Amino acid sequence: MSGPKLETAKRCAAFLAERLGPKDRLGVVTYDDTVRVMAPLAPVHRQAMVAAIAGIYAGGSTNLSGGWLKGMELLQSAPAVAGANEGAPGARPKKVLLLSDGLANVGVTDRGTLVGMSERARGEGIGTTTIGFGEGFDEDLMSGMADAGGGRAYFAAVAEDAPGIIAEEFEGLTSLIAQNLSVEIRPSEKVAVVGVLNEYPANAVAEGIQVQMGDVFAEDRRRLVLELHVPALATLGAFKVADLVVRYVSVGEQVEMHELKVPVMANLVSADEAAAQSADAEVVEEVVILKAAKARDEATKRADEGDFEAAKAVLASAADDLRRRAPGSKRAKELLAEADRLTETTGTMAPAAYDAMARKANVYGSRNLKRRRT
Repeated sequence: MSGPKLETAKRCAAFLAERLGPKDRLGVVTYDDTVRVMAPLAPVHRQAMVAAIAGIYAGGSTNLSGGWLKGMELLQSAPAVAGANEGAPGARPKKVLLLSDGLANVGVTDRGTLVGMSERARGEGIGTTTIGFGEGFDEDLMSGMADAGGGRAYFAAVAEDAPGIIAEEFEGLTSLIAQNLSVEIRPSEKVAVVGVLNEYPANAVAEGIQVQMGDVFAEDRRRLVLELHVPALATLGAFKVADLVVRYVSVGEQVEMHELKVPVMANLVSADEAAAQSADAEVVEEVVILKAAKARDEATKRADEGDFEAAKAVLASAADDLRRRAPGSKRAKELLAEADRLTETTGTMAPAAYDAMARKANVYGSRNLKRRRT
């Protein structure tokens, strides 16, 4: 990283240093072909930290794995409880904030291995958030590491985008109320889980699937949309479709593991009664938005294969669905705005226009829809 991007990255690091409190700990690691600890993990002394950040200079290759592993090493040595040396209670969240503008070409370079490393770190209580700058980084790697690490993935198309991203991440760090939110879906007998439209990381478990939804912040509201197949059943009346098991670790004054089991019930009625009912507008709108995200994924796949006409058709169909749903909707403005973005993206689905930046914009546009917080 060099030039304006490097200067912006340094400003972002300084932004964090200037806003974290004296009980917070911050370390700074740089990596090119060599990994350097510019500032060891320690309570934040702003003047010294800002001076260390100012001394960062441009390098050559991208030893992304080495830089990330060094950050991990620093965090592993930090106490898990805030104020542990002073006897004060409270959890201390641990996070690696990984910035890159290039491809991993030194050290560990395999995408699957790097994502697996991030996943294992999460199991040790250390999360990973990523910020990719410009057109040269691997968006599939950076987003994959963030997903596996329970963090967020950001795309700074231009250097000027980065300060706002850092401010958003800082707000999340300082308002964290729970970590490792997961939802386990246990379908009843004969009921099948077809899919999770949000596409959070999911794993098969003994009684169903477990969806990993990451960290939770104050005033945070999450939506999880499930697609279930319920067979034709002869008996009418109340029927349990599934159990949802919600788990999370609260942080703050009390660090506790919580588990909540919620039955999902359906009232089985006759075909005539079902036909007389209207669908829940909020659910339908959320499904349409998530299908727009899937359309972006499909368009990316088609464009990668060189089938630009199919990519355009997928995006145009999704935009039409959003516009049809908008009239009378409480979320009309949101639906129409996304429809316009899809139409704009359609213009990039051509050999001369589909470049690295267009692909990144589409990939992160899909992620923002599927993992958005309200």
